Amino acid sequence: MTTVKEAEKMISQQAKDYGTEDIYFEDALGRVLAQDLLADRDLPPYNRVTMDGIAINFNAFENGIRTFSIVATQAAGDVPLEINSPAECIEIMTGAAMPSTTDTVIRYEDLTITNGTATINTETLIKGQCVHYRGKDKQKHEVVVAAGQLINPAVVNMAAAVGQHRLTVKKLPKVVIISSGDELVEVTDTPTPFQIRRSNNYNIRAALKNYCINAHMLHIPDNADIIKKQIENCLQQYDVLILSGGISMGKFDYIPQALEDCHVEKLFHKVQQRPGKPFWFGKHHKGPVVFALPGNPVSTFMCLRRYFIPWLEKCLGIQQPKAYAILDKDFSFNPPLQYFLQVKLQINEEARLVASPVEGNGSGDFANLLDADAFMELPLERNNFTKGEIYEVWKFGAV
Repeated sequence: MTTVKEAEKMISQQAKDYGTEDIYFEDALGRVLAQDLLADRDLPPYNRVTMDGIAINFNAFENGIRTFSIVATQAAGDVPLEINSPAECIEIMTGAAMPSTTDTVIRYEDLTITNGTATINTETLIKGQCVHYRGKDKQKHEVVVAAGQLINPAVVNMAAAVGQHRLTVKKLPKVVIISSGDELVEVTDTPTPFQIRRSNNYNIRAALKNYCINAHMLHIPDNADIIKKQIENCLQQYDVLILSGGISMGKFDYIPQALEDCHVEKLFHKVQQRPGKPFWFGKHHKGPVVFALPGNPVSTFMCLRRYFIPWLEKCLGIQQPKAYAILDKDFSFNPPLQYFLQVKLQINEEARLVASPVEGNGSGDFANLLDADAFMELPLERNNFTKGEIYEVWKFGAV
């Protein structure tokens, strides 16, 4: 049986770059930038005033002048005005360009203004105060956002500032989510006493939306011929097939045979873990990869989080740091399987991440997922785990 580390390695080896595409910058939130963004001019592009007040030449203050005649008022966006004598000043607004004949701004809070005359009420001035100098942040042609970053609101802001209305981003793989089973009905249907509503496919689709992937969904019945035909069609249309259910040892679990008949190479089937032991993974010679996840909801979700999401992030070049937490109570697990313990995370008074076990009723107890927010990966070689020990955790949340 394949170990967790072996499965992780084989899946990681199938990661690939799906290329790039250009999209409108306002539609790029959550995508991965595939180009360096360069400053098209110095940032800021001029000596920028950062407080409302008056602009003076500091030499006048050093020479004892405290009262200045206001010769003009300048707003942001105005052509800079100038003074002609040391005792003059410009009343100036935040964001305005600093006049070349001035070098220091005194804020309104430190002034008294009467009849066009400004009097300075403080003796603690610094030459150049309240001025954000040209090019202080970035120089023209300098990289302002490096390729490979996840586009967040700050990146969108910078793209707008440097005039990049089109951004080159990593292209997303085309994904289809395939659920199977005659016992499953649509969300809007009323199930019989022995049916259940489909939910795993919506869970998977919601998780993929965190990565801006709008996956298609398909449901197939427990019919070997239909399953094979639908998988054949999907292999021609999609880069990734994510299947949920139908991969164990049951009489109606036709999917492994259908994948083989469709010439999908099995890289492994069954992983030495709980939940998610029946997990199947393979690749087609024309490129598509297949993640066939166990049908139990907790198993589906765990395998998605532990295997598919890291694979996807590697394809997109997203670098995520590993997360570790402290187990806050003793825990035992006896079967010879690597266990993914559902836990609730919190930060303690020492600013350390602590994991509290959330024990449910097996891999079918998806309601229990609502009380947890991560899986803690417990090592295969151990059966007893002690309060205070530190293990890796896989958080449920997005990028």
